[in-house]
Amino acid sequence: MYSVSDRLERLPFSSFHFRLLMIGGLGLAFEALDAGIIAFIIPSLRTQWGLSTGQIGWIASSTYVGFLVGALFSGILGDRYGRKKIMMWALMLFCVATFINAFARNYHEFYILRMIAGIGMGAEGAIIAPYLAEFVSSKYRGRFTGALAGFFSFGFVLSALLGYFIVPMSDDGWRWIMVIASVPVVFLLWWRKSLFESPRWLEHTGQTAEADRICSAIEAEVQQKLGHPLPTPIATRRAATAAENPQSAMDKLTSLFSKTYLGTTVLVWVFWITVLFCYYAFLVWIPSLLVERGFTITKSFSYTILIYLSQIPGYFSAAYFNDRIGRKYTILIYMLLSCLSALGLALASGEHQIIMLSMLLSFGMNGVIAGQYTYTAEIYPTSIRATGMGAASAFARIGSIASPTIVGVAYPVLGFAGVFAMMTAILLVGGLGILFFGKNTRGVVLEEINA
Repeated sequence: MYSVSDRLERLPFSSFHFRLLMIGGLGLAFEALDAGIIAFIIPSLRTQWGLSTGQIGWIASSTYVGFLVGALFSGILGDRYGRKKIMMWALMLFCVATFINAFARNYHEFYILRMIAGIGMGAEGAIIAPYLAEFVSSKYRGRFTGALAGFFSFGFVLSALLGYFIVPMSDDGWRWIMVIASVPVVFLLWWRKSLFESPRWLEHTGQTAEADRICSAIEAEVQQKLGHPLPTPIATRRAATAAENPQSAMDKLTSLFSKTYLGTTVLVWVFWITVLFCYYAFLVWIPSLLVERGFTITKSFSYTILIYLSQIPGYFSAAYFNDRIGRKYTILIYMLLSCLSALGLALASGEHQIIMLSMLLSFGMNGVIAGQYTYTAEIYPTSIRATGMGAASAFARIGSIASPTIVGVAYPVLGFAGVFAMMTAILLVGGLGILFFGKNTRGVVLEEINA
C-alpha cells in the first residue's frame, strides 16, 4: 500500500500541475492588484476627501489589518476543515468587499471595506501556497511555488497600468479600478470549483478513501497526457502521521511554539516581518516619494510601472534558482542585492540612478519573496502546514500595517536617503537570520523535511 506521498512524488510535471498553478496564481494576481492600487488611488482620495497625512497612512495600512486576521484564521481553519473550502470563501469575501468599496462615500466607509477585503486577501495568500505545494513532487516544488508567488508581480503591474490610465480620467477613476479588480474574480471562483481537496491533508485526517480516489484521478489524467504508464511508486517515502484526535485551533497555534518548532517559528516570523515591512513600505510609498523628489505625478506613475515590471524577472528567476541552489541560498543572494540597492538609493542623487536602483530593489525584493513563500509553505508538517504559513503571514502584517505609517512619519525627519538606509538595516536583520539558522529543503519530500 503506497502513501499519498509515494504516489505524488513519482508524477512528472504535467498539464494538471500547470492548471493548478494558473488557478492558484490568478488568485494571487488579483490579491496583488487590489493591494497595489492603493498607491495610485491615494492621491485622488486625498484631494477628493481632504485627507490628512495621518488618514492617508491609515488607509494605506487598512488592507494589512485585514490581512493579519485573514491569514491567521485561514491557516488554522485550513488545517482543521480543509484547504479548498477556505480558499473559496476567502476569494468570495475579497470579491464582494472590493466591489462594494467602489461605492464608499467617505474615509470611514472606505477604511472598513478595505479592511474586510484584506481579510479575504490575507486568507487567500496564506492558504494557497501550502495547498498547492502538497500536490507537487519535491523535484519541482521550488520552481512551482516560486512561480506561484510570481503571479503577485502580474497583479502589481496591472495595478500600475490601471493607476496610470484609469485614475487620471476622472475624479471617480479610483471607483472604476475597484470594480475592475473585483468582477473578474467571479470567473476564477467558478474555475476553482473543479479543484480537488489536498490528498495529503485527507490522508492526515484519516479520509484515506477520498485521498485514494483523488490520487487515482490525478494519476489517470497525467498518464493520459503522457501516453505511457507511470513509473512504479517508491515505497520509502514517509506518510503523513494521522492525528489521533482533531486538534483545536489553540492546539495548532501552541504547537508552533513547541520544542520541535520554536526555532523554526521564530526564524520564519522575524524573516517575514523584516521583508514585508520593507516590501510594502517601498510599494505603497514609491509613487509619492518620487513626486517628493521632483517628479510629476504622471512621470512618477510611468516610472512606477517600470519598477513593478522588474518584479516579474525577480520572481521567476528566483523560482528557477529555488531548485538549482536551494531556497536558503536563493533568499540570501536576492537579499544581498536588495540591501545593496536600498543602500544605493540612500546615496543616489540623479534621476536615472534613482529609477535603476529602484528597479534593482524591486527585482531583488521579489526574488526574496519567491524563496520565502516556497520555504514557509514546506517547512512545517501537514498537520500544521497551513497554520504555520498563516501565522507567519499574519505576524508579518504587523510590518505591513506599520510600514506605510512609519515611512509617512519618518520621511519628513529622515528624508529620501534616510528612509532607504532604514530599509537596508531592516533587511539585513532578516538576511542574517536565514544565513545562520535557515534549512536547505531542496529536493526533500515534504514528509521528510522535519524528520
